[in-house]
Amino acid sequence: METKHENGWRLSLIAAALSASFAGPAWSIDLPSLGDDNSPWQVDVTYENHTVRRQNVGLAKFRNTLQAEFDKRAADGWGIHGIMRGTWDGVYRMNSSEYGKDAGGAIALENRFDGSQAGLPPPAYDPQYQTPTVTYGGGFPIYGAGTGDLRNEGLRVLGDRWHPTAGGVAFGVPVRPCDVDKRGCRDFGGYGDLSMNELEMPEFNKRLDFIRELYVKKTYDLDEGKQFFLKVGKQQVVWGRTDLFRVLDVINPVDYSRNNIYDELSDIRIPMWMVQGEYRMGASETMQDRNIQVVWNFDQFRANNLGQCGSPNVILDAGCFFRGMANLWDNGGTVANFAGGVLTTDFGPHQIGIRKVHLPDWSIGNTQLGAKYEGVTAGGLSFSLNALTYRSQLPSLRSINGKGTVNPFTGGTTGNTGVAGEGPPVAGLIAFDMHFPRVNLIGGSMDFQVPDAGAAVRVEAAYTSGEEFSNTARPGLYSKNNVFRAVIGIDRPTFIPFISESSATLISAQLFYQHIFDHEYFKMPLGPVGMPDWENNFIGTLLVKGFLRNGTLSPQMVLAHDFQARATAIAPQVEWNLSNDLKITIGANYKLADGRTRWNFDDCRSCNPYAPFTQVDPSQAVGQSWGLGGMEPLGRFRAGPIGAAFREDDIFIKLNYKF
Repeated sequence: METKHENGWRLSLIAAALSASFAGPAWSIDLPSLGDDNSPWQVDVTYENHTVRRQNVGLAKFRNTLQAEFDKRAADGWGIHGIMRGTWDGVYRMNSSEYGKDAGGAIALENRFDGSQAGLPPPAYDPQYQTPTVTYGGGFPIYGAGTGDLRNEGLRVLGDRWHPTAGGVAFGVPVRPCDVDKRGCRDFGGYGDLSMNELEMPEFNKRLDFIRELYVKKTYDLDEGKQFFLKVGKQQVVWGRTDLFRVLDVINPVDYSRNNIYDELSDIRIPMWMVQGEYRMGASETMQDRNIQVVWNFDQFRANNLGQCGSPNVILDAGCFFRGMANLWDNGGTVANFAGGVLTTDFGPHQIGIRKVHLPDWSIGNTQLGAKYEGVTAGGLSFSLNALTYRSQLPSLRSINGKGTVNPFTGGTTGNTGVAGEGPPVAGLIAFDMHFPRVNLIGGSMDFQVPDAGAAVRVEAAYTSGEEFSNTARPGLYSKNNVFRAVIGIDRPTFIPFISESSATLISAQLFYQHIFDHEYFKMPLGPVGMPDWENNFIGTLLVKGFLRNGTLSPQMVLAHDFQARATAIAPQVEWNLSNDLKITIGANYKLADGRTRWNFDDCRSCNPYAPFTQVDPSQAVGQSWGLGGMEPLGRFRAGPIGAAFREDDIFIKLNYKF
């Protein structure tokens, strides 16, 4: 008997065949001339089916995409360009037990309290609180516990896809679409409160994301051979020259929910309404070419789409952490191994979690402005100097528990001053508001050839100020830090006889570097405290791509390695052009990780303004963390996007037909 997951593969083949059979006459239509009857519309339409099978899950994607790209020369030298894209992903119906209305279930959480630990209130020693696991809603109750929506249904344990609880904190996360289960649903910047229809057809929303690009453009000729180029509309502005990870290419936010970091950036950038102007000055005595570009992004703020919990691609598992924390704030819930560092605890509403999301309202002050100077030297060196002021596309969580806040255990008040000489001061319980701070960037890039090596070299670098990072050594549990990022890439076509004796094989290597200034990291009795992000980190990528059978068959291998996380992604694939219009790609994506013990970090269970609940040792000072930690919630930043997905091994088939 054919399973629903095997049926997904069969349906993808049928979908491609049907698309091919209806190609041709379906698109012989007349479009308006827009003032230039002598210029025809140039229209290209493509259909793509992308089907993925994932370990331990089964069908993880059955995405069908129809895209139309069109160009038209209009009156008075103007041009029109547009890309419309619509997607339907059938995985939410075809595998509903994992990603749809039937996802999740009843859960139990780990409990390390066995009655031998001293210092907790006497009721904690009741035998019912000393079992190895505790049913959701059945933990040790504290002030206000049990008054919210504690249905033990439609839940998963936070992080269970990629790590065991193993003595850390964890809690229940609702995973069904938000029209089925509203618990924890918030707008985190374009995701987080989506219904099943919005998840399976993501472009059809209030922001009109089915318009991938729609702009008008014109070049004005000026004196002395100079030109001014203007582009106005919904567009992507590409400043970077790298793959997978971005350094300068940060004007447009990115939709990681489409395929994590593994789709082309051109497919996952979120286009924005912008004005782009370029003053093209041409050559000079010392330069082959020069131009100045100014970009004004006047659109409403958009964050990176990190994926809604309950969907297949949730980068860093961050969307699940956000949804679970929002549910804890609204309804309370059960947190594993919390009180005393070992006792699974029930919290009431408005004690821990995410209280509010501060999405920037539209205003002139919240728009984004960038400028870039580009040039080509007489020797052929291409370079740019870039500057940008923008809102961070990644969220910052700022603790709302500080000096003089209400003690959620007793209703009284407490201070948060720390103890001089005995470790850094920390905030209270894990409760946050989400913010998107203003960031300023300066940087540059250059490209040049190395003829003796037959290689092209790409370099980018950027320095930012205003970024915010989790930091359990600070009272707000975050800190502002300046950051330096750089990447060097080398591309070289190389003849490798065992791959092809007639065509060169492309070898492309990249090395990314990130340094966080004023990084804080303290060794405390039970583990590290401070910033989970690595002070210095390197990520390397390698692409080897061959071209066989006159370029119609192209095998490739992509490797990516995060050096500090000790996590590796291996992505082999073969692309076969059956004709000029039909292409099939078969591939896989595997992750390896041997640094999992390095990912644990302070989870603030022992941030101690509330003894004895957060006091793990009688000698621990009030207002101090002893570094008791686990994988949640900050281990995800140490694991990175590769490590946090190391149990998401995929195999896929992709069919692309051009009408």
